[in-house]
Amino acid sequence: MTARKRYWLMKSEPDAFSIDDLQRVGTEPWNGVRNYQARNFMRDGMKVGDGILFYHSNTKVPGIVGLATVASEAYPDDTQFDPKSDYHDPKSTREEPRWMLVDVAFERKLAQVIALDEIKLHADELGEGFPLTAKGNRLSVFPVTAAQWKRLLSLEKKSS
Repeated sequence: MTARKRYWLMKSEPDAFSIDDLQRVGTEPWNGVRNYQARNFMRDGMKVGDGILFYHSNTKVPGIVGLATVASEAYPDDTQFDPKSDYHDPKSTREEPRWMLVDVAFERKLAQVIALDEIKLHADELGEGFPLTAKGNRLSVFPVTAAQWKRLLSLEKKSS
């Protein structure tokens, strides 16, 4: 029996790594996550083939800009071992790495951005505590239910 497909939202700042960058390279390690809850989602929850809503944050119009797929099981993020990296963690060792990542594969760019402002208009439908509409939530990686995935992607069709 195969596991049910799961869905995720992953945030990236477009000046650091954008949907266009992912389209250009095809597949990329999702490195630099330094939040334990986000790490646990990647390490314990993500499976190859899971769907990803690719979200641009910290930009003029933050929102969902594309779709991607989880392309690998979780493995150690090498940037934690590199003293020259912004993501270096001196307490992490190769024997006991703290930080894990998954590879992310490009699927498609959306016809247009599903803006955060638009998403907020549907907060009630997305459910109480949905991380994009909940105050104070800063997680860069979090699960999305199948119903939320479907509802969010329906906003793309509505705006095209």
